[in-house]
Amino acid sequence: MSLYDTAVALWQNRQIQNDAELAEALSAYSVNFAYHSGKIENPKITYNDTREIFEHDGVTAYTGDLRTLFEIRNERDTNEFLLAAFNDKKKIDEKLIKTFHYRLTQNTYDSRRWRLGERPGEYKKHDFVTGRGEIGASAEDVSEEMAELLEEMRDFPSDQVLIAAAYFHAKFENIHPFADGNGRTGRVVMNYLLLLYNHPPIIIHQEDRKDYYHALECWDERQELTPLIDFLKHQTVKTWEKQIKRASERQNPD
Repeated sequence: MSLYDTAVALWQNRQIQNDAELAEALSAYSVNFAYHSGKIENPKITYNDTREIFEHDGVTAYTGDLRTLFEIRNERDTNEFLLAAFNDKKKIDEKLIKTFHYRLTQNTYDSRRWRLGERPGEYKKHDFVTGRGEIGASAEDVSEEMAELLEEMRDFPSDQVLIAAAYFHAKFENIHPFADGNGRTGRVVMNYLLLLYNHPPIIIHQEDRKDYYHALECWDERQELTPLIDFLKHQTVKTWEKQIKRASERQNPD
């Protein structure tokens, strides 16, 4: 059994059914996910600030900018919303995705986007450069392309959830449906999809972001999904390596 398969088996053995059980399973995970997901796009985010906000809903001796503080606080709120959505087994649809986005980006849109009419929880109304001169789908095509993606996600074999999650994430980031916060939203929705199908959630570690971007570019440029699938398997092992090690030690005591 591979380390990835071990991580999946350990998670599935917990047979998590509700928000309380999920919260317990994610007790150490949630802060790390928020820190790494936020820091991929915002280098000002620190682990200590993230932990303080998650544990105490505030920070001490904070000297950073307010946007960074709001982004971390939003990650905490989004985590609470994810738990509630999981408990209700909410399906992934346009409303849910927009709600995730709203919770992640409220009070963080810059003045230029705000003046252009862009709002958290709403698809973009203008085109914004996303990297290397790309803008994602044009604003006028976003609604249709997202509807097509959600339709594609309606049916897939439950034992292929990682492939489905990788496909969703690659296409979502390629569409880039919002004016800001697409990476954070895409990562949260991808993990929510994994949780619905009894797969452990994945932290995409900020120190591995170059490999992450490369895997996404493979889809953008050549529609190759394998690099992202392989990357997500590696990140799954990295996310749950402590649990994997403990299980190995129990099976093979000295």
